[in-house]
Amino acid sequence: MSCVIRAPLAGLLGVDDPETRFTDLYDRHYRAVLGYALLRAERAAAEDVAGETFLIAWRRLADLPPEPLPWLLGVARNLLRKQRDSGIRAERLLAYLPARDAPDVADQVTEREAALIVLAAMAEADAEALILTSWYGLTPREAAKIAGCATGTFTVRLHRARRRLTEALRPRTLQEQS
Repeated sequence: MSCVIRAPLAGLLGVDDPETRFTDLYDRHYRAVLGYALLRAERAAAEDVAGETFLIAWRRLADLPPEPLPWLLGVARNLLRKQRDSGIRAERLLAYLPARDAPDVADQVTEREAALIVLAAMAEADAEALILTSWYGLTPREAAKIAGCATGTFTVRLHRARRRLTEALRPRTLQEQS
């Protein structure tokens, strides 16, 4: 009960300002939180978890219990679990990707430059359709709203723009044979 009465009085007297309270919290508990995280993660990840734990503590400073260490360790535990879960998801995603040799960077640069040149030469509506869907990942429905047209109209525009881009990027020998 004394903690409940003391905290509001300290706040009223101006002795317990948030920065001082947080600094005290950090000084008293950082090593414990970091140690807890180090038992469960590598050093860099543990430091990130400890830092994020205290960021959350700063944001929720008014809600901290009188004995904050268990709460801080619970936050760190949840952050470690999220970190582990995201690592598992990343590993699973990588497992689904086909194994390939590393692509030649020079080929990628050449292809990108050629695509940018063709894109710059295209009609504005065609270029916009390609940019909105390919670079920004919008659906035709979302892109149509931005372009100010109906979804069906945009879909036709996108189809034609893709066809023109493909034709413009074909090697010259194939175009001359057609």
